[in-house]
Amino acid sequence: MELRLALGGFCTALVLSLALGPLVIPLLRAQRLGQVVRDDGPARHLGKSGTPTMGGLIFLPAFALASLAWGGRGLSVFLVLVTTAGFALLGFGDDYLKVGRKRSLGLRAREKLLGQFVLGFSLAVAAVFSLGRGTDVWLPLFEQQWPLGYWYLPFGALVVVGSSNAVNLTDGLDGLAAGVAVVAALAYVFVCAEFGYAELGVVAAALAGACAGFLAYNRHPARVFMGDTGSLAIGAVLGSLAVLTRTELLLVLIGGIYVWETFSVVSQVLFFRLTGRRLWRMSPYHHHLELGGWSEVKVVRTLWLAGGLLAALAVALMKS
Repeated sequence: MELRLALGGFCTALVLSLALGPLVIPLLRAQRLGQVVRDDGPARHLGKSGTPTMGGLIFLPAFALASLAWGGRGLSVFLVLVTTAGFALLGFGDDYLKVGRKRSLGLRAREKLLGQFVLGFSLAVAAVFSLGRGTDVWLPLFEQQWPLGYWYLPFGALVVVGSSNAVNLTDGLDGLAAGVAVVAALAYVFVCAEFGYAELGVVAAALAGACAGFLAYNRHPARVFMGDTGSLAIGAVLGSLAVLTRTELLLVLIGGIYVWETFSVVSQVLFFRLTGRRLWRMSPYHHHLELGGWSEVKVVRTLWLAGGLLAALAVALMKS
């Protein structure tokens, strides 16, 4: 993969994302699409109520345009963009119902999951039958392939859906989900370069650049939140990259912060049902740290650093 293509995708997405912020944020504010903050969360978050959401509308066009401009219009790029657009639309519908129509729960969980699985399953089918991806899963460390046969199709769908919802759960502090996405996407630039997926490497670089530009408006104190529109889409990109590069299990390390945040939610629910007590002060884990006395900035920067170390470990593991 030529470095100039990845760098071009990154810089183009960065500039477009920075340019779209001042245009989109006033529109969101004018439409009164402000975040509704739950009163059962940390008290310091109540001051964020009314901050414009649906900020995915800032960085997703930048990501798509940069991917097409520098990554070409091959089938793999097309599949990532279509899958991402589908997840973004689901997130947009959820956001609009919650903040536009003031319906507190947005889309029903089964409606969102059904749509997500259809999109993820479609990607897996296209990867296997149109791109010749095969149905084996690479096992890091062992340098072996794990044959799944047709069971790969639901597995691939689960990877995309799980990744999307994991990013969504992580998006609870200013700049957290977007900053971790920059790190994870840059790791995938190296993964794609190592395995010869030039077009997908540009897509990963474009995601990193778009999210980096968005951080100018989303870092603390945030002027805009990405909403489900952005978080579901980011997870869809990372999950799609994992499926198309055969690195589904490596994604567990590359997106380790997202995985840990999801684990904290699942373990909290299970532990409470079994014992009637909380395992964490609050889940997801970033709220646990906040209630332990950490400032929001400290939590975010610490998790960024941890995400960077996990991503670097994943790249080293791949090269070894």
